[in-house]
Amino acid sequence: MERKVGSSTLTAKEVKAALEKSTTLTAEEEKALRMRHGAGAPSKSAPLPRAAGANAELADELLVIEMQLMKAMRARTGQTRTAANASKAPAREATPANAAKDKIVRALRAKKK
Repeated sequence: MERKVGSSTLTAKEVKAALEKSTTLTAEEEKALRMRHGAGAPSKSAPLPRAAGANAELADELLVIEMQLMKAMRARTGQTRTAANASKAPAREATPANAAKDKIVRALRAKKK
């Protein structure tokens, strides 16, 4: 094996172009190279890679899990309306969390006077 003489400098653009063409790197290796050389993601508008790949059964299973998580999050945060019908619906009654917050705000305002 012949020893290389000299050095070369890689630019962030060169690394970014090489990473976009590469198919053999794992996600962790690609992330490490991007961080090391300051090469950003390919595009901010590019779609995220799918975890299921070409496996339709796994994609369906992940979709069901995502829907269950969204439903649980909406129940926890109290979001029941979508953005489309939010302007049509009347304002909701004060929830206990809002009532406590209102009480604190009133007390602080009274203390300020």
